[in-house]
Order: sequence, then structure tokens, then C-alpha cells
Amino acid sequence: MSNLYTKFVKILEICHKFSDGLVDERGNIHRPGPVPKFSDLEVIALSLAAETEEIDSENWLFNNKINDFIELIPNMISRRQFNDRRKSVSSLCEEIRKRMANEIDGGEDYFCIDSKPIEVCRIARGKRCKMGRLGDFALAPDFGYCASQGSYYYGYKLHALCGLSGVIHSYDLSKASVHDINYLKDIKPIYHDCSIFGDKGYISAEVQLDLFETANIKLECPYRLNQKNWKPTFVPFAKARKRIETLFSQLTDQFMVIRNYAKDTCGLFARIIAKISALTTLQYSNFVNNQPIGQIKYALL
Repeated sequence: MSNLYTKFVKILEICHKFSDGLVDERGNIHRPGPVPKFSDLEVIALSLAAETEEIDSENWLFNNKINDFIELIPNMISRRQFNDRRKSVSSLCEEIRKRMANEIDGGEDYFCIDSKPIEVCRIARGKRCKMGRLGDFALAPDFGYCASQGSYYYGYKLHALCGLSGVIHSYDLSKASVHDINYLKDIKPIYHDCSIFGDKGYISAEVQLDLFETANIKLECPYRLNQKNWKPTFVPFAKARKRIETLFSQLTDQFMVIRNYAKDTCGLFARIIAKISALTTLQYSNFVNNQPIGQIKYALL
């Protein structure tokens, strides 16, 4: 039997478990009109299963992989329908992912924050790229600079907040030109009475004071060498920082988050949601099986 179908069935069971109150008895979001035979939860499960199998091409998925078990799913939709419906159910997918993350480590008080560049196209083609320019310009990509790689790029910036156990609790996409520290404004209304570890890009005495006074959030950042109060990086802090760096490496190597086939912003956002949700699903599978949640390569097997 196809390994993709096996994962599809297992992920569908997990989606049903965490979709209470979000969908009807058939697994569809409540909406007027005809009831689809291939449910919304099945669309999500197929999308996540494809991501876990490192399949990020819908053409390859429908023309090659699904043919191995098409007789087991008689209500399978077409590639075009799958593309449209995956975008429409991305919010449901994200809500299910949040419930899984809270199930794994909902009581975290210590978090790590970082950002990663998401390139849309080569910088030489940036001015000719049409992504986002035909719709809401606020969602269009932009030129930005990655300090860790020492290079400019055209696209977006993925901001993420994870717990010490290595589970992403919150994330967002912004233009590449937006500074990392602006993401803290989105975190402040959601989190409180906790500590957040960031890199040197989050150093700001004003922001640190504001977070502490308004939400009792303690923002810890390493000192720069030219600062008066410089001191060596605290060893436990450095180890905690590796959590989110490992997550970004897994998203890059296994889920190929930096490889983009989307033609519009909605498609790109839906792909990012699917990749991060697939990562959380594999972590949850290891969690319920009493396995280290970071070893996602062999989860669901």
C-alpha cells in the first residue's frame, strides 16, 4: 500500500480528533450550498500528507502519486479543485494546528523567537514579479536584507515563536523589509507572564520595557560587542536558541519552505500554513507515541 495513503489515513484521524466544533459530522465547514463529497478535513489531510512526503508539486501529486491508491478514495477531487479548496480551508488547518500545539506543551512559560527569509524569486526579477500586485498591495512581497546570510532577497519574512520543547505556537509572514522587532507588537496581546529569548535583532530597551510593563513579558537578548554592558552569552540561553534554529532547518530541508511554486500570495500563505501544520502533526504523532518530538523523519511510519 502507498506510504502516502497510510499517512493520509493517520493524519485524517488526527484532524477529526482536533476539529470538534469546527466542522459538521461530515468534516466540512458550515457553509451554504451543495455539500462536497470529499470533505474539508480530507483536503487538509491530503495536503499535510503530501508535505510529510516532501511533495510540494501538485502536478506530481495528482499525476503520479495519487494514482497508486485512487480506488481507495472514490470521491477524489481534481487538481484544480484541490488547489482552490486548500486555500479556502487554510484557516481551519491553522486552528487544528494550534490545538495540537497546545496539546503538546500548552503550559509553556519560556519561548524562543526568530525570523527566516522566504524568497519568492531571484532579486534580479523582483521588479517584474506580479505576486500581490494585482490584489492587496499590502500583502505584496518586498526587498529585504538577511543579516545571517549577508545578502539581499525579494520576498517575505517568516516570524515564528516556539516553546522550549520545539513546538511552534505562533507565526506570521511579513514583507521582507519589515524589521523583526515589529512582530513583538503582534505577540503582546496574546502572551503574558512569560520569557522570550531572541537574537541581537530584537535588542531594544524601549520595546523590552514596554513588553514588561504591559504584559509582564521578559525579553532576553544577547549583548552586542560594542555595548557598554556586554557580557558573554548565558549558556542555557544559547541552548534554548537552538530549538527554533532546528525548526527552521527542518522546515528548509524536509518541508522545502524556501522553494516556492505559488503564483499568488494566497497560494503561498496556504503552502506555508500546510508545511508548518505538517511539522506540528509529525511532532504530535511522536508525542502520543512517547517518542522525542524532534525526530520527525520517521514519524507516522
